[in-house]
Amino acid sequence: MILNSKLHKSIIRFILDGKIKEIDFSKTTELRPTTTVLNYLRSLPDHKGVKEGCAEGDCGACTVVLGELNENNKLSYKTITSCLVFLPMIHGKQLITVENLVDRNNKKVLLHPVQHALVKSNGSQCGYCTPGIIMSLFALYKNHNNPTREIIEDALTGNLCRCTGYQPIINAAQKACTNNGIDHFTEKEPEIVELLKQINKEEKTISIITETQKYFKPRLLSEALVLKRQYPNALIINGASEIALKQTKKYELLKEIIDLSDVDELKIFKENDKEFIIGTGLSLEKIKANVKDKLPAFYDLLKVFASLQIRNIATLGGNIASASPIGDTLPLLFAYKAKLKIICSDNERSLYITDFIKGYRLTDLKPDEIIKSVIIHRPDKKEIIKYYKVSKRKDLDISTLSAGFRLFLDKDKNIKEIILAYGGMAAFTKRACKTEKFLLNKKWQRHYIEKAMEILYREYEPISDARAFAESRRIAAKNLLLKLYSETSH
Repeated sequence: MILNSKLHKSIIRFILDGKIKEIDFSKTTELRPTTTVLNYLRSLPDHKGVKEGCAEGDCGACTVVLGELNENNKLSYKTITSCLVFLPMIHGKQLITVENLVDRNNKKVLLHPVQHALVKSNGSQCGYCTPGIIMSLFALYKNHNNPTREIIEDALTGNLCRCTGYQPIINAAQKACTNNGIDHFTEKEPEIVELLKQINKEEKTISIITETQKYFKPRLLSEALVLKRQYPNALIINGASEIALKQTKKYELLKEIIDLSDVDELKIFKENDKEFIIGTGLSLEKIKANVKDKLPAFYDLLKVFASLQIRNIATLGGNIASASPIGDTLPLLFAYKAKLKIICSDNERSLYITDFIKGYRLTDLKPDEIIKSVIIHRPDKKEIIKYYKVSKRKDLDISTLSAGFRLFLDKDKNIKEIILAYGGMAAFTKRACKTEKFLLNKKWQRHYIEKAMEILYREYEPISDARAFAESRRIAAKNLLLKLYSETSH
């Protein structure tokens, strides 16, 4: 199967200001396929509200909202950090900025309920980050009625405010989000849905080829696999929450990209009596919603994974394929003994994630392959699986180190199985095999745990860096083992 470029298009369409906006990359020199949504908006005369604070998804000043069709052809609203999202990624979606929130019907200018509440609550001072905060409040307003404080704080985790403090903003959320999401967007939703259907009825691969870049956005997995064979060096993105940093922070030219964010076959969550099957293109926020009562350790991990804006676009496949030594999901997936289904255009294979990670940012993935899904065996009710993360901040922070633990005790509290997997202690996620071997078949008692802690202290040779000294990592790692014991000894 060879993709015929004549049948494919270099045009993207999305909705902005209530109208279809079209960008033809074959006719513009001002915009590249990797131009971020932030920089695009800043180039427009009437959308300067969005700001760049960090260019790495940490501050939330660039937060905008995407409206997109769900499986029921209804609009759903989600926040994103626009500094990490490339323009083709919003094809077939509605882009909403702070300028769109004001209702200008009948020649009157009416603030949106969240804007009005923030004014009344004195929730803004310098105003630089306020547009991003407003957009997070807007998505909260559309998605939650009378939200709990926990939900409000989660919605605002990705928005840093350096002068106002958060209580007035939380007060504004509590006051505003009481009208079942009804606003001037509500009456226009049927019209927007029809426009989005019109854009999305075409299933052609978007193929943008310029003098310096090639950007492909397939709709079908089969086409994605053909592209990966034709362009084995192309970067695979889905949410691009890490790959985008190569451009925004390191100023690299990303020459070849295959964007899988429209491949629905990768956005699955299935379960049966034996296992959970998670598509690698499913956003972490959607995974979080699915695993809350089924894989509680996974839910605990995702509660402190970055921010809502990041989780709305980041995917499990991206976190795995990066093979980062501090990738949050990897230690827990080690503990779950997760398997990966890996496919290419003419073959597929499965392997344990422990065999997939080969070294520092090194994996077993071949140039023409894509990770299709992650398979997690349903844990036995008697198994204990825990995830712990050590970082400078609780939210919106990269791990200093993290740990995924699995423990199975017999009726006499003898250790019949134990997995101690750590991130941030070596060049890649690694199990503490010597410590595991010592503990196996021992009693789950403090005496043995303390001995194991000393073995664990010597088992790794972590580095000192900006996040922690090697010594503090060693101490934290052994203390997490003690924490496991303290939480399970009863």
